[in-house]
Amino acid sequence: MARQPRIDLAGIPQHIVQRGNDRQPCFFTEMDRTRYLQDLRDIARRESCNVHAYVLMTNHVHLLATPLAPGGVGRMMQALGRSYVRYVNDRYCRTGTLWEGRYKSCPVMDDTYFLRCQRYIELNPLRARMVEDPAHYPWSSHRGNTSPPADILLTPHRAWLALGPDATARHRAWRALVMETVDTAETDAIRLHLQRQHLYGPDRFRRAIEAQLGRTVGPRKIGRPRKRPPLLTDA
Repeated sequence: MARQPRIDLAGIPQHIVQRGNDRQPCFFTEMDRTRYLQDLRDIARRESCNVHAYVLMTNHVHLLATPLAPGGVGRMMQALGRSYVRYVNDRYCRTGTLWEGRYKSCPVMDDTYFLRCQRYIELNPLRARMVEDPAHYPWSSHRGNTSPPADILLTPHRAWLALGPDATARHRAWRALVMETVDTAETDAIRLHLQRQHLYGPDRFRRAIEAQLGRTVGPRKIGRPRKRPPLLTDA
């Protein structure tokens, strides 16, 4: 079955994940992570993509970004993947692939759903039991979204800006939101939508995007359709 085209529309945020090949590490030292973030900042700016949140784990990356032009996320991820692979191969005298095929992405509609995704991303190190507090993990957007100084990679989304009248209030509000107890159903839903690359948001937004694209962008029923009983006819 042919792959469905990605939903890479201007102004629609995307939750993105890219994994190391065979779940192997893609970062080996702090210098590697620093280089990745430098490349991300430069390429995102060049491709007109606003990065709102990120986390660099050992063997995968999560990003939350909004393209300002159609296809922006695709171009950003392609250029970023190539640039970072060249760096790793040169630095460690290696060859071959680093990433596990194509990145996965999930369009995120509605500000409430956006903040859920941003929280999910910044809580990754906590769920992986790498730290006891997301503020203790240096390779995510959490510090930049909860305290000064500003992270120059990040462009605040309107949903985050609406958390308070100034930076201090927004930092405090976001920290409180991240540290709330998260329903496991919310975490499972985000994972499922990302895995299937389905739009994450209310049905009304899904229907609007489907009307715009002329195709399905949400979950479909799994399994074969039910057989209809035979029609009764006169003998």
